[in-house]
Amino acid sequence: MDQVGVNRRRLLQVALATPVAVAGAAAIPETAAADEVDAAGSAPRFVLAVFPDTQYLFDEGGTDDTPVRATLTHLLRHRREDTVAFMAQLGDVTEHGTDTEMRQADRVFSAIDGRLPYSVLAGNHDVRSGDDQRGASPYLATFGPRRFSRSATYGGSSPDGYNSFHVFQAAGRSWLVLALDWRVSDRGIAWAQRVIDEHRDLPVILTTHDLVAPVGAGGAELSDHGKHLWDKLIRRNDQIFLTLNGHWWPVGRTTLTNDAGHPVHLHLTNYQDRYYGGAGMIRYYSFDLARNVIDVETFSPWLLGLPTRERTKLVEETLELSGDADRFTVEIDFAQRFAGFAPPAVPPSRPANAVLTRDTVAYWRFDAEGFSGGRDGEAVATGAVARDLTGHGNDLFVQRLGASGPEALTFSADHHLGQPAHASLRFGGGKNPDRGAVLRAGATAPVNSLRFEDDYTIETFIKLPEPFVGDHAFMGILSWEGRSGDAGKHSGWSPDEPTCSLNLSGEYFLQFVVYPTDRDADPTSWSHALPLGRWTHVAVVNDGRHTTMYVDGSRIARNASEPSRGITTLGKPFAIGATQFAGRYGQGFHGWIGDTRIVARALRPHQFLTTT
Repeated sequence: MDQVGVNRRRLLQVALATPVAVAGAAAIPETAAADEVDAAGSAPRFVLAVFPDTQYLFDEGGTDDTPVRATLTHLLRHRREDTVAFMAQLGDVTEHGTDTEMRQADRVFSAIDGRLPYSVLAGNHDVRSGDDQRGASPYLATFGPRRFSRSATYGGSSPDGYNSFHVFQAAGRSWLVLALDWRVSDRGIAWAQRVIDEHRDLPVILTTHDLVAPVGAGGAELSDHGKHLWDKLIRRNDQIFLTLNGHWWPVGRTTLTNDAGHPVHLHLTNYQDRYYGGAGMIRYYSFDLARNVIDVETFSPWLLGLPTRERTKLVEETLELSGDADRFTVEIDFAQRFAGFAPPAVPPSRPANAVLTRDTVAYWRFDAEGFSGGRDGEAVATGAVARDLTGHGNDLFVQRLGASGPEALTFSADHHLGQPAHASLRFGGGKNPDRGAVLRAGATAPVNSLRFEDDYTIETFIKLPEPFVGDHAFMGILSWEGRSGDAGKHSGWSPDEPTCSLNLSGEYFLQFVVYPTDRDADPTSWSHALPLGRWTHVAVVNDGRHTTMYVDGSRIARNASEPSRGITTLGKPFAIGATQFAGRYGQGFHGWIGDTRIVARALRPHQFLTTT
């Protein structure tokens, strides 16, 4: 799905930059060699820079390569801060493909050789005729295999030299760029297929000059050659998830479904019809694997670098493009989209003794190590025991609420990737009528009476269903039984609420409310709205003075500022899966709960259960 995005930083960042010198190649700033620059590392974000047709700027009949120099200068100067991992050029470097034009292009592009990984491919103006079996040409002598042979990303070229591939590293994985001639022969397609087959676990970005043509306002459809390439190569290879081409104008995009039933995003990028032959326009494809999006923005570094007093109306209209066709967001669940050829690595399960840290009071998990086993989806029997793996005797016993049936609690193989145990329990709680299941500690379990007056950490894993159907407001995740009023606490919302509980509001906000031992108060922490259909790790940490909640290892904003020491327990059972009110259980939790641990010590995030 494509959505209109927002500009994050480009206009301000580039407009305020020192105007670039463009008199010659010497103006390109010094920077580290390409193989010495970690453009993205293991961070989940990186930029693929896309440089379309520059043919009107390399024209021996009348030309000005200044905008191209400015764009390459910008990429070198901002490579680190923008995390530019690679630049893909889309063909039609020159207008006529002559020796003179190619020598000019050679001089300009040579300034980034060895300093910025990139690919170039032939457009119809670069080679004029024939397919990739055409033989020698000034283009091939300039941008053929010899040019890229020392590039760290270069993987090789087809025997004819007109097709090449690169592999670059970004966001903790490898990405393959296929740069194909504007007219790929059957031999060229066979070569491309071999490249893909030899890199079966790599996502592929296919670049070529002619693939989709514009249709309607911002749309695109396969060109005649594009249909050939789609049927012969793209649709058959699930690894190809994004294609980029120039040649046509205006810009546009479409999404097609491949033979595996997955989306392929096909984008047309070309600005040669705009002011000053496109003014060296560049596109940033900002991949964000944390947010599962590609943010796209389009701008001219050359025009943005001009002093304000020199900017004409045409310059102001062209320096950055903000229409829906030029700035947008593509939503891609990368892990899901790539799962067919590169399934995410699942960390191995960790035994209980690997997470039984000093001062662990209780630890429950719902695999065979901590629970009497059951198959995925099988009902958990009433009375079943979840063992406390610390050996301290805090075993939990399954109890169904009201007239709840087997569906109120089932075994599940679903789990957070960072969770020690590869299992969880699926709770089927609800209200109107109240139903669910709860795991309660035995009457004499030590955890029932512990007051944690020095410090403590409580952590668990939860997942909410998607869609989240029904009214489940303020369902309990874990708690200690007993009325706060019976403990002499009357300052809170109600004396009928328990002395400590972790709940979920109707807006999916976590609520941790505790009545401390040192005062009549109920300091409460609130999280942001939790996502549906995704596992979340929750940790509540008290250092003997204040309570801090963490969600997925990040400290939340709405932590209670009120002092808090200890938990006013009444000797009544600790429970997972529901919260009492007025001494009775109503609705139970609706969703999944995984490993749960209580430690009589304030842990730091790197000590949480998610740490491998």
